[in-house]
Amino acid sequence: MKKFFYLIEFILIKLFFFLLRCLGYKIGSNLGYIIGRVIGPIFRPKQLIKKNLKQSKIVDINNFNNIINNIYGNYGRILAEYPFLKDFRNNKLDKYISIEGLEILEQIKSNKTRAVFISGHFNNFELMALQLEKAGIKLCAIYRPLNNIYLNRTMEEIRTKYICKNQIKKGRSGTRQIIENLNEGNSVALMIDQRVREGIKINFFGEMASTTTIPAQLIKKYKCDLVPIYIERKKKYHFKMYISKPIKLENKKSIKEITEHLNNILEKMIMRNIDQWIWTHDRWKK
Repeated sequence: MKKFFYLIEFILIKLFFFLLRCLGYKIGSNLGYIIGRVIGPIFRPKQLIKKNLKQSKIVDINNFNNIINNIYGNYGRILAEYPFLKDFRNNKLDKYISIEGLEILEQIKSNKTRAVFISGHFNNFELMALQLEKAGIKLCAIYRPLNNIYLNRTMEEIRTKYICKNQIKKGRSGTRQIIENLNEGNSVALMIDQRVREGIKINFFGEMASTTTIPAQLIKKYKCDLVPIYIERKKKYHFKMYISKPIKLENKKSIKEITEHLNNILEKMIMRNIDQWIWTHDRWKK
């Protein structure tokens, strides 16, 4: 029965993607915003968002509804923009994204530096790895396969064709592949904002949260530069991406201390645009 529902979901999304291509990028993104606000609560419960916002203690409770509506609208835009990622890749939509810090990427390339790029699920987060690879960074990116086996094939095709060719599936075998890539001189892009079973408890907005230590281990063992990256939605379908200066962390710092530092960076990113992060993820689950 589950496979049947996955198949129906796959067919509906493929039809939706076809419609969006017919409508064009701007209209499609705006349509996604409307659909996200209308049907978002059906798939992602408001209760979890409210719980997370309360737990973070960074938002006035009186602003919850406005923030939650924007979160759902942003989710809708992200989905509606997937069919247009190939146009970002092929330079057809370059006018809708600006990048601050391209000179840092040039330095990384010229120095043949291995970097660990870290970020979170902000806005159309897929654009970050896409733009890094477009800029000539030799990169591998980690992804978690979708539960829907039919839709996952489509998403994997989009990711390998237009986002980052070197996609690594999350898991133990994926960790080995990351190490192989670093040994070959490649950089790695990691999302560090989700709860992981094998992580350690680290403070995150005043509450202990299970946090991945993989970035800290890579930085410490392989002497990689730490490069935070961030993307924000400026106006509807316009983006600005920020490449931060590489951070050299002291080798004497422990895995825990480095991971705490990474969570602090992530907190600052979230605070820039509170409604542009994935508050539907159960980040503080015990």
